Amino acid sequence: MNHITTLLDTRRVTAASLLVLGLAHAGAPTGSLAHPKGYTAMSMKDDLAHRSPDIHWPAGFEPAKADLFAHNDLILNACCEWVWTHIVDARRWPTWYPNSKDVEIQGGDPVLRNGTVFRWTTFGLAIESKMHEYVLNQRLGWYGYAPGTNPSFYHSWYLEPTGTMCHVGMDEAGIGKDAARLRQSDETLMHRGHDLWLATLKWVAEAK
Repeated sequence: MNHITTLLDTRRVTAASLLVLGLAHAGAPTGSLAHPKGYTAMSMKDDLAHRSPDIHWPAGFEPAKADLFAHNDLILNACCEWVWTHIVDARRWPTWYPNSKDVEIQGGDPVLRNGTVFRWTTFGLAIESKMHEYVLNQRLGWYGYAPGTNPSFYHSWYLEPTGTMCHVGMDEAGIGKDAARLRQSDETLMHRGHDLWLATLKWVAEAK
């Protein structure tokens, strides 16, 4: 069973990696969320059913009460310590994750740390994020919001060693009218974007 899971994961990331390279070669916008033919994103109902029980949700962002929710996870053939370095090096996300650009870490920190505030563009929106949880090589969580407004999204990472590999989980909950509007217009958009994020993270973390 583990061999089958690894094989499926390999085929999945290969397709995503070819997609990213194809988009770059074609000069497509960095925020493009096209996927290979036959790709099917999970619905919010499916994501809620598969959400990680290990995430520490701040009050008000519990998945069961969220207006929008996405859960994604993938096994990477790399140690969690190495995977972590790519996640916290936010300024380099645009070099491997096409749904991010213009990442600016406030305060002069070179990488994400506990309490870090950073600004970036994702899903075509310029947002600000503030770190809420930081457990080295294991947990990362931040609020997302339009600058000057209250948090409307909470994004989390959970890394768990699996032998010599790393099981990476990514859950995000959105609350309020903007999250509800996005769910109504394109419920799987966030799931698709995060699927691509994990696939490209796997690609960069496993590169030799």
